[in-house]
Amino acid sequence: MSQTGIQARANTALHNPLLQKAVQFTTDRLRTRKANVTEAFGHWQEWRDRGRDIRAHTIAHLDYYLKQFADNVRKAGGHVHFAADATEAAQAIVSIAEAKQAKLVVKSKSMVSEEIHLNRHLEEAGVRVVETDLGEYIIQLSGETPSHIIIPSIHKTREQIRDLFTEAGGKNLTTDTKALTGFARQTLRKMFQTADIGITGCNFGIAESGTVVLFTNEGNADMVANLPRTHVVIMGMERILPTFADLEVFSHLLPKSATGQNVITYMSCFTGPARADEQDGARDLHVVILDNGRSRQLGDPDFQPILHCIRCGACLNVCPVYRQIGGHAYGSVYPGPVGAVLTPLLNPGPEYADLPYASSLCGACYEACPVQIPLHDMLVKLRQRNVREGYNKAGERGAFRAFRFVFANSRRYRAVIRGGRLGQVLLARGGGIDARIGPLRGWTEARRAPALAKRSFREHWPKLQQELAQGRLADTPTTGTPDARETAASKEGQP
Repeated sequence: MSQTGIQARANTALHNPLLQKAVQFTTDRLRTRKANVTEAFGHWQEWRDRGRDIRAHTIAHLDYYLKQFADNVRKAGGHVHFAADATEAAQAIVSIAEAKQAKLVVKSKSMVSEEIHLNRHLEEAGVRVVETDLGEYIIQLSGETPSHIIIPSIHKTREQIRDLFTEAGGKNLTTDTKALTGFARQTLRKMFQTADIGITGCNFGIAESGTVVLFTNEGNADMVANLPRTHVVIMGMERILPTFADLEVFSHLLPKSATGQNVITYMSCFTGPARADEQDGARDLHVVILDNGRSRQLGDPDFQPILHCIRCGACLNVCPVYRQIGGHAYGSVYPGPVGAVLTPLLNPGPEYADLPYASSLCGACYEACPVQIPLHDMLVKLRQRNVREGYNKAGERGAFRAFRFVFANSRRYRAVIRGGRLGQVLLARGGGIDARIGPLRGWTEARRAPALAKRSFREHWPKLQQELAQGRLADTPTTGTPDARETAASKEGQP
């Protein structure tokens, strides 16, 4: 049977031991570090509650805070561009590059720029684009897309990175971390010094001041924002916080949830372009605010909370599915549980309708989320939407119709169970089924399918009741009904 979509991509990932080793090693480390730092920090649930409340309030009044933010950016000397979709956002940035006659653009990490395929649009306009975040630089050299929200090259081993850097001009490189980062630092420094435009993302926009806030660990974003003459910020419309007091909460929630750091290495704040008396900083600031399907979730009680997301990636690190198949199996910019929800919402239709099924619905993502987004509930609701829209497969629809037909009638149910027992005679061995045939294959390729019991509990219950009535189970009172346990206890002279 042929496989398509995430099923096929996941199957490829499951047969890539290097990818699985790299992803599981890093997610294990991030998860452990988060657990340690949040426990030492204390009162973590109270911080989560505060973060959830701030995000819920902000998104509920997003129109007000967006206007306040945009007005204050302009007051500080910056330019604001509202983009309805990816095409408008990319065109706005290409137009800025053309107006500046830019030849070289340096970028720091930005998932939104990946969402709109910005690099491709700039390159088609004749502008060279260089990623300066170490992880993004690695995957740019390999011609790939990010596979993790926080650590884009999580799927790469040190040996693979060494080979990429060697091909890019590194000499006598080893797998030593200092050697690899030293090569990247030396190469990228030249780019910072000669770039015409710097492009960054935005972790948070502060509405009360029009400030753009960046959280980074490498310091490259500071050089991207300050050395070129023009700084372009691209941000999703939901990345707003009302005040700097709110930022304090997320200065704890984000780094602790993302990488298990007590504090972020660099938290950079930009309010407008450089002033006339300032020597450092870009002389021109443009902020591009992207909708691209986000506003459709506003007012929807089922899905509006997805806009609370702060892109920490904590849900990826605990997800049993992501940890096995990595990010590229999702086939979209946003992987993991958040991607399985966000991508179909931003791109309604059949293309990504299979993503909500890439989950065990265990709820680990909700427990890990610093703002308590109920991703597991949203995945179920997206599955329901798929059924309403007819995106589920014909075989699946037929199977559930048959299920309803059988379970709606006790006689049919018992008949099917009896037939199943007879049908499994040739397949069941030692209480389980290992045969990889038909619909069983998806289960038995990775685990044993349990065989039907010779007698169901319902079938056994009448005899069990009779034995209880006769007092045969008096020596095991915990097995019977409350009345039976009391009878057995009184026979043994117990109160």
